[in-house]
Amino acid sequence: MENISLVECPRDAMQGLHNFIETCDKINYLNALLKCNFDVLDFGSFVSPKAIPQMRDTQEVIEGLDLNGINTKLLAIVANERGAQSALINAQISTIGFPLSISETFQQRNTNASIDDAWKMLDAISNLCQQKNRELLVYLSMGFGNPYGDVWSEEIVSDFSEKLYHQLGVKTIALSDTIGCATPELVTRLFKSIIKEQQDVTFGAHLHVLPENALEIIEAAYEGGCRRYDGAIKGFGGCPMAKDDLTGNMPTEKLLEWFLNKGISTNVDRIAFQNAYDMSTSIFNS
Repeated sequence: MENISLVECPRDAMQGLHNFIETCDKINYLNALLKCNFDVLDFGSFVSPKAIPQMRDTQEVIEGLDLNGINTKLLAIVANERGAQSALINAQISTIGFPLSISETFQQRNTNASIDDAWKMLDAISNLCQQKNRELLVYLSMGFGNPYGDVWSEEIVSDFSEKLYHQLGVKTIALSDTIGCATPELVTRLFKSIIKEQQDVTFGAHLHVLPENALEIIEAAYEGGCRRYDGAIKGFGGCPMAKDDLTGNMPTEKLLEWFLNKGISTNVDRIAFQNAYDMSTSIFNS
């Protein structure tokens, strides 16, 4: 049986909302998601509250999580070395995520730093993670193109990922379609080539999509050899730094639907998932 890894991303779903979700409500929702038995829960971020005010209570949130008997790994996003230091204080966090963009314009918009500066920060963060025995996950933002006119090619994506592995020892990389511009053909081709080139790296799919395109994009990634998928219930969220009208996250229920229809097993508890799915309505005021 193939090993499919599912990452639920409530942090990505929440971060762009204008109305602040109360800390107690975040904790209750995250505890419901932890019962679903996802492989990884992208639960919060240690970033400037001025940039992402929704995540200003991440430290309080983690202290309220019930992790007894839970197998799900906790992932926190950081944008600089200071954020990584704050995250790594928490033994509950097993994985640190960092967004590295193929696009110079988006790197500036997302982390207020150049790509060169981002590489320097990643080097420092990688060292911190190694010292604390934590995993470092890098998102290759704008991994399938960008709207800013910056130079993009499949070769650049490959070069970035090779440098991440060979120079920084990064073994988990999520190819990210930040604006939902990827075609199924490109998704399959890029995953297939990059997985063949770098067999020691786990490549994931963090694909923002339109709901009507979700299933064909999932299939395209699977055909390309991808076995790690990020999603968010009901496709909530997207990157608030990308553009004003957010392209939503991959809906988790679409992922579960596709794998179920293909007879591919996941670790997700469907009863617990339905409970979290129902709870999401009140959390996101949909």
